[in-house]
Amino acid sequence: MAAEMDPDSEQGLLKKETIPEVGEDAAASVNVLSEEEQDELRRELAKVEEEIQTLSQVLAAKEKYLAEIKKKLGINSLQELKQNLSKGWQDVTATHAYKKTSETLSQAGQKASAAFSSVGSAITKKLEDVKNSPTFKSFEERVENLKYKVGVNKPAGGDFGEVLNSAANATATEATTKQTEEDAQ
Repeated sequence: MAAEMDPDSEQGLLKKETIPEVGEDAAASVNVLSEEEQDELRRELAKVEEEIQTLSQVLAAKEKYLAEIKKKLGINSLQELKQNLSKGWQDVTATHAYKKTSETLSQAGQKASAAFSSVGSAITKKLEDVKNSPTFKSFEERVENLKYKVGVNKPAGGDFGEVLNSAANATATEATTKQTEEDAQ
C-alpha cells in the first residue's frame, strides 16, 4: 500500500494557499506580497491589459471584414434573421419534446375530428327522425293542402322556403281579393 500523504507536507500535488473570505480585508493580503512579487504582478497586469486591447482591435477588424463579405454576397440583416429563425425552427422540431407534443396534438385532432363527425351524424339522424315524425308529416300535409288551395303548380317536395313564401303570397292575395269584394259591395 502507498504511504499516506501528510496534507501539510510540501510533497503534495497542490500547494495550500489561503484565499481571503468575503468580508476579509483583501488589501491586507496584498500587503503580504514582497516588492518583487508586486512588481511582477504589475507587469503581468499590464501585459494582460495589452493583450485584451489587441484582441479587441482584432475582433473589430474581423467584424468589419465579416460585414464586407456579407455585403458582397448580398446577405442583409433580414436574410440573416430568416436563416436564424429557420435554423432555430429546425432545432426545435428536432427535439424530443416537440415530437412528443406534435404526436399528442395529432392524436387529439384525430379524436376531435371523430367526435365532430359523430356529432354531425347524430344531428343528421335526429333531423331525419324529426322529418319522419307524425307531427312533421302532418305539418307537411297541411302545407301541401294550402299550396294546392292557393293553386301553386309546382311539383311536390319543393324548397320549404319557397312553399312558405308562396303560402304567404296566397294569404296576401286572398286578403286583397276579400278587401276588393267588400269595397265593391
